[in-house]
Amino acid sequence: MYTFSSKLKTFSLVLMLLGLVGIGIGFMSAPKTIEEVETILSESHAHGHHDHAVAHADHADAKHSDAEHKEHLEHVLHQLQNKPWAAFYVACIFFLLLSVGVMAFYAIQYAAQAGWSPILFRVMEGITAYLLPGSIIFFLFLVITGAHVFEGNHLFVWMNPDVINPEHADFDKLIFNKKGWLNVVRFLVTAAIFLAVWNWVRFKFRQNSIAQDTATDNAPYKRNFKLAAFFLVFFIVSESIMSWDWIMSVDPHWYSTLFGWYVFASFFVSGITVIAMITLYLKSKGYLEHVNTSHIHDLAKFMFGISIFWTYLWFSQFM
Repeated sequence: MYTFSSKLKTFSLVLMLLGLVGIGIGFMSAPKTIEEVETILSESHAHGHHDHAVAHADHADAKHSDAEHKEHLEHVLHQLQNKPWAAFYVACIFFLLLSVGVMAFYAIQYAAQAGWSPILFRVMEGITAYLLPGSIIFFLFLVITGAHVFEGNHLFVWMNPDVINPEHADFDKLIFNKKGWLNVVRFLVTAAIFLAVWNWVRFKFRQNSIAQDTATDNAPYKRNFKLAAFFLVFFIVSESIMSWDWIMSVDPHWYSTLFGWYVFASFFVSGITVIAMITLYLKSKGYLEHVNTSHIHDLAKFMFGISIFWTYLWFSQFM
């Protein structure tokens, strides 16, 4: 059994503390009022450069009415307040989907009854252990966002009730026409179902895998084979919907029929990469003595194949 060294534990804790400090600084440094935004813009002019989030607002001049200028400032305020939320959200969803990608790869090995990969099952199970805490953190973030707990969180513009109010100045007809799908209740219920099923499948995978160690037959393996078949079907559907909800709806005016495949290829190859990195690290520490170069080559083939698939998808939009 692998145990973390004291140095690695200390290093991990230091990185986590630095991350928390960075998140705190990001939220504390975000402007709270329009007056602060005006100060930032004036300083930006004074130094002769423009931040990407506020560049368009720098063009406001004397020709603009007070109402237009105020609207500009409010828009910039929302963008600047969104920065720390967006940074946290990207990290949150990246590590969550990374563990989901590893579990999808794990399920594929069972469904295909691959003979080379069982030696790496414990590595995959260790990575997917993050799925439960990651799901809790992620779902709490979605609930906080949907409930408008914090005024500065404007990550999902369609969650603003003003944009679907025909009598409000911020009314957006396109978002209004999508309100049957883009609504907070449906959004959170769907997320809860997906996360619950993924975690249940992960729990059963792990339970059957441990049972197989002491079993006198292949019953636990067969259960995981059937579970893998179910999960892969559910995964294909849930992954597509998840990519629309959690990523594409950040900009509800943009859409892509291939977006689900882009997201899948990205986190799937990232998950396989992490499997390879941890395998190499454990091998260098004297663990996984039965792992050889052919296992690493097989992982590399998967990574290369998915990368080619992702590249094909990207180029196909220009054909």
